[in-house]
Amino acid sequence: MSMDLGAIARRAVQRALAERGLEGVPREAVAGVHVVVEPIGQPLRPEPEADGEPEGGAGRELVTERSLAIAPDGGVFLVPNGALVTPAAREAAARRAIRIVDHQTTLTTRRGVHLRLALGADHGGFALKRELLLSLRELGHSPIDLGTRDENPVDYPDFARAVGEAVATGQCDFGICIDGAGIGSAMAANKVPGVRAAACNDVALAKNAREHNYANVLTLGSRFVTRGQALDVVRAFLGTAEGEERHARRVAKIEAIERRYARRLEP
Repeated sequence: MSMDLGAIARRAVQRALAERGLEGVPREAVAGVHVVVEPIGQPLRPEPEADGEPEGGAGRELVTERSLAIAPDGGVFLVPNGALVTPAAREAAARRAIRIVDHQTTLTTRRGVHLRLALGADHGGFALKRELLLSLRELGHSPIDLGTRDENPVDYPDFARAVGEAVATGQCDFGICIDGAGIGSAMAANKVPGVRAAACNDVALAKNAREHNYANVLTLGSRFVTRGQALDVVRAFLGTAEGEERHARRVAKIEAIERRYARRLEP
């Protein structure tokens, strides 16, 4: 079997960068979060000789056994929107105790469901993050604290990236980033392939971001919302389902733009 040395080298560099994004975050704080280097939702190439193509799969992305390499044993694999899972992939997932989660189905049945949430903040969002962690646990969710740990000055892109990677790899259902305004964290998180981050400081925007834009990361500005307002926004975000097919078609165009420029950046 031939080896793609270029791909191996790229993975090594990307893994090192991913680890740098979590520098200064205690390991116990991210227990259970396995940040991998390849994004969920990238184009998946059919492997008919190994998996066979499900009926109606022409022109659609496929999740194959090889696709599951990005998920750890016992972890979660979030199926890209509109993709088809091959029978061989499901068998491999069962062997490795990987839970395959359908993107569209799960995001339309979130209400009342226990969610795994990635939370990150810079020094400006630290106090609000600490309060949201408590509130989310009281609501029955599992928030994962990705830092920062105090109010000493830090750089928001580091934490937005960590949150984005935890969501894009399917290890967390949603992400929440908090800084002073919520804008910078949204910009940084959106650089992670597979992330659709939206800065929402009121309930109406949070609902719109989920229904119309299928957002999977919420960013908040601590200078613009109180604790009570922030919790209302978070609850609206988590409790709103993705919208109708016309919205899915538009989100698919966003994803197509992302893939187009990702290919241009490949060495």
